[in-house]
Formats: sequence, C-alpha cells, structure tokens
Amino acid sequence: MLADSNTINHCFPVIKTTLPKNIPVFVLEAGEEYKHIESVVKVWEFLNSNGADRKSVVINLGGGVLCDLGGFAASTFKRGLDFIHIPTTLLSQVDASVGGKTGVNFKSFKNEIGSFSFPMKVIIDSCFTKTLPLEHILSGFGEMLKHAFIKDEKYYYALKNLDLDLENLDYNKILSLVQHSVKIKEEVVLLDPMEKGLRKILNFGHTIGHAFESYYLGSEKELIHGKAVAYGMIMEMYLSHIKLDFPKDKLIEVADYLNKVYGKLLFGHDDYEKLFSLMTHDKKNENHQVNFTLLKDIGQSVIDETASKKEIFEAFDFYLYE
Repeated sequence: MLADSNTINHCFPVIKTTLPKNIPVFVLEAGEEYKHIESVVKVWEFLNSNGADRKSVVINLGGGVLCDLGGFAASTFKRGLDFIHIPTTLLSQVDASVGGKTGVNFKSFKNEIGSFSFPMKVIIDSCFTKTLPLEHILSGFGEMLKHAFIKDEKYYYALKNLDLDLENLDYNKILSLVQHSVKIKEEVVLLDPMEKGLRKILNFGHTIGHAFESYYLGSEKELIHGKAVAYGMIMEMYLSHIKLDFPKDKLIEVADYLNKVYGKLLFGHDDYEKLFSLMTHDKKNENHQVNFTLLKDIGQSVIDETASKKEIFEAFDFYLYE
C-alpha cells in the first residue's frame, strides 16, 4: 500500500481492519512538489525490496498526487502491476482516480511523464470528504463544474445551488453530485480511453489552468489544481465567446460566480509571456499550435480548437479587467 504523510494518519486507521494483516505500507511526502520521478524511484525500490511480482496489487490511499504517482509507479514496475485507488480528496474522487491517466511532473511541466493505465478498482468513501478543509472541497468542486460545463447545463445549476459554507455542507448531497461527475467522466473515458477524440473535452479549462498551476508551482502563491482549472475555465470561456460565439451573458455570469467562489487571481502583464511559453509545452498541442477544448454553450464542447497568442492575451485581459 502507498499512503502519504497525511493519509497515513487520518485515513489509514479507517480502513486498516479491512486490509490483509502485515500489508507493507510505504509513506510518501504529501504535496505537488513531491510529484516527481525521484518519488517514483522510491516506490519502485519499495516494491522491489518487498518482493512484489506481476500478481501483486498496489493500493493507492491518497489524493490526486498519490493516485497519479502510485498508478504510474505500478503501471511501469515489471511492465505493469494491477492497482486500486482509494481516493481521499474530493478532487481525486471525481478526477484522478477514474480517468486512467497516471504520471508525474517533469521540471516545471505538469504531468509531463506518464502513462494510460486503468485501476482494477476505485473505492470512493464519502467519510474521507468530511475530513477536508474548504480549500480541498473547492478544488474538487472546480473539476465538478468542468463536468457540468462540458456535458450538462442542469448539473451546473445543481452545483451552483450547493451551499459551500463548510459548516453547512450537505455531505449526502455532495456524494450524489460526486456520483454524477464520475458517471459523466466514465462515459467519456469508456468511449475514448486513449484520448484520440471525445475524451479531449475533459481538458476544458486545463490548457490555461495548467499554465497557471505550473507558473506558481513551489511559490508562495502556489495554486491547487481545481482552483487553477476554475480560473482557466473563465479565460477559456472567453476564448469560446470570441471563437465559437459562446453567449456573452453566460460568460459574465459564470465569471462572476467563479470569482465569487474562488476569489480573484492576481497576476499582471509581466506574467503573460511566461504563461504563454508554458502553454506552448502543453501535451495537447499539435503542429506548434496551442490546443484547446472550447464551448459553443454550456454542455456543448468542441475539441481541437486553437487560439493565437494575441487571443490568449485578450483572454488574460478579459479576466483582469472585465
């Protein structure tokens, strides 16, 4: 089993009695800054020293970082071990655990090294959600909003009606919404597991979102993933407006709502060039053009759209000044 320095204390005791006795457990440092190949090497060494063979199963108990990293380590050790995800954050429950993407960051680039490898099982327990701080609830909520924007307008309004005050959170309602998000993602992934076409709709908000996440990685302003995606969705919704005639009133309404939920992201013109440079390294790009998934309307996605540097800078301007 793989856990991190948080889940070993808060989550492992909850499931310990359901696991085989004396199961070997390896504890990784928690945090995006440890999502690198050196951590994977440590996992490989752990698997090797404990005699893991091709019939072994790796259990990943943690959030998105641990599921991504643990899945990648398992998928590459001895050319592939089975693995099970037990996602412990809202983000990993609706995103990292069910997509079949594994990987680690390389230099300043998000998920630059990885594989497509699907877990043999994903076990989602809502009890872990109750231990999360608001920041982590909001991170998962960002990906849930993305599912609504790409596939289901009614789902967007259901999410918008959720009271996000930590003291008033309805965890039964959240579980129901998580199930809907997982259903949306599963339907897409099953039709296009290797991301040759339809699955690209899941990248909405991620081209710009990943650039901001990478830009602030390791800094005092470090952005949690779902929050970065939320900001990315506002700017990519602006690109959708100028390129696909996404309705202006909905753009303004969504931007106002997301800024209310996540607060305003502070950046300036001096950051534009570096952010654009990070986008040019995005895995989704083809023919040296920055590739986007955009929207004709809420619930209507269009893949393989491109935008010029000028248009991307306009999207930054819209976010800062509108």
